[in-house]
Amino acid sequence: MKNEHLPELPLASFQVITDTHVRDDAGHIHNRHMEQALADIATFSQGSSGIMHVGDVTDRGLPGEYRELERILNQHAGNLPDIRYTVGNHDIGAIVFQEPPLALMAMTSAEVAELLKQDKHVELTITQTRAESAALVEQLSRGLYTVPTHASSGGKPVPSEAEPITVAELWHRRLSDFVANTGMQRAYHDHWIDGYHYIFLGTEQPHPKDCELSAEQLVWLELTLAEHAALDRPIFLFLHQPLMDTVAGSMKEQGWYGVNQDAELKAILAQYPQAILFTGHTHWQLEAQRTMYDGEGRMPTMFNASSVGYLWTDQDEHLEGSEGLHVEIYKDRVVVKGRNFVTGEWIEGAEFTVHYPALD
Repeated sequence: MKNEHLPELPLASFQVITDTHVRDDAGHIHNRHMEQALADIATFSQGSSGIMHVGDVTDRGLPGEYRELERILNQHAGNLPDIRYTVGNHDIGAIVFQEPPLALMAMTSAEVAELLKQDKHVELTITQTRAESAALVEQLSRGLYTVPTHASSGGKPVPSEAEPITVAELWHRRLSDFVANTGMQRAYHDHWIDGYHYIFLGTEQPHPKDCELSAEQLVWLELTLAEHAALDRPIFLFLHQPLMDTVAGSMKEQGWYGVNQDAELKAILAQYPQAILFTGHTHWQLEAQRTMYDGEGRMPTMFNASSVGYLWTDQDEHLEGSEGLHVEIYKDRVVVKGRNFVTGEWIEGAEFTVHYPALD
């Protein structure tokens, strides 16, 4: 006789983390938060299909940061499921975020190569506000910003007669470092895991903040979404920057959306109501409004995955903390739970259910 009191077990599960912003200092709070997050995930991820990282793995994409990432991962080798990575703007962007920020597009190819191979980079405190960062990106895009490329400049811009690095050269260099250190083959990729489809999208230019999706990637996405698609089987997507006016932090007035092909991507996703898109970038805490965007009858469901490194609030304030998501897949629904990695507890009020048609 069937035992009606047995709890229903998920068919599969996985975890979502984002914006770890690993630094080249083992004692940095971002690194400590990463260590706490992985240690906590190990306590409830048995049988998981994987940890899905939604970008900004490192803070500046520098060698020392990738070495710190490797050190942290090695601490938990054997205790965690595989991690798959999304490209974030901090990983591959045209700016190394520090004070003052280094605008890589203002450097020559040789200067960028020297910077990116350094064993030890000067540790400087980030004091930029979000408004200052946005203004810097605007100046850089308009060619109005130059920065010192070495300490001997005394903080003054250093003119160079050599040609600055091209977008194509910088993109190749930054993506090559990301690929080599994460094992992901390119900016976008997909995986079938335990019978479910996981699709990772990513920028194809080293923009300091936003995401640039090529026409080729959008065509690939259409074909990939259609592969064995069924309305009663969820498809999981991951993209660092959120679409405008969807999840927390992505409202037009907040300014932390960032897909240049916003309308085109929305048009493709609208054909797949069974899809669920997870994004990062905003750092908005899971207790904020609009952690889950229900699609409003026009789009698939979307989730803000918060941040492991540090949090942001609806009051536009920095908040020390570390959060992520745990996802359980059932026959007729997907359950998404918010996790506080510092306390090792589920976040009250941050549990969401996405329903699907039940199988006959």
